[in-house]
Amino acid sequence: MGLALQLGEPTGQGWTQILELAIALVLSAAIGLERELRNKSAGLRTHTLIGFASALMMLVSKYGFTDVLGDHVVLDPSRVAAQIVSGIGFIGAGLIFVRRDAVRGLTTAAAVWVTTAVGMAAGAGLPVLAGAATIGYFIVVFAFPWLTSWLPDGRQLSRFVQVTYEDGRGLLREIVSTCTKRGWTVVELTTRRVEPAPVDALVDSGGDGGPRHAPGVRPVSVMLELRGSIDHEELISDLNNLYGVLSVAASDLGPDPDS
Repeated sequence: MGLALQLGEPTGQGWTQILELAIALVLSAAIGLERELRNKSAGLRTHTLIGFASALMMLVSKYGFTDVLGDHVVLDPSRVAAQIVSGIGFIGAGLIFVRRDAVRGLTTAAAVWVTTAVGMAAGAGLPVLAGAATIGYFIVVFAFPWLTSWLPDGRQLSRFVQVTYEDGRGLLREIVSTCTKRGWTVVELTTRRVEPAPVDALVDSGGDGGPRHAPGVRPVSVMLELRGSIDHEELISDLNNLYGVLSVAASDLGPDPDS
């Protein structure tokens, strides 16, 4: 160390620091591999580079300025570490996006923060803490979904229901009323005209034996965004039983179990 200072070179360029970089590389790659296998937007390479770079910056923060130390120079090694925490927020924010009030990417963004912390711990010479944090990460991502599956689900799911019906029967009000009676909240609805298919005969409703619609009727399609925490099968059945409803299709956009 004394010789290095006499030569005007920073210390901290030995096998110990290389080992710390290697630990950061392996642990962050393990986290990235889990994200990669789940086909997330930030995978193996992104997490590995983040953890590796965090460890390197920690080492630079610790040893990179030893050649300028003197009686009139005082350094704060924690400043670089603090900037790592601030800077990684830009990457995390870029992984989060919102689609119709459903947030995606939160877990992956959190994984980036954990990977950064693991790399920083390894670079700071705390390999035991880095390893423990990595184990904790895998406990959260693998054990917690099983745990939450046993909890009562009170989350509000968003479900999209497309109903095609005969125009001119005042069915839209009845459709909305049916949804609300079943405990769903209508968040948004959009209607559009549908070109009627060429039909040469009346179509059987399948319920009471009467005709559901006649040739030449003008079908209208309404897309309903519904929100609730209940099963939608009974709602679909009720909508199908409305006289004048031609078809009902549903798709969900609920909370991502691993967003």
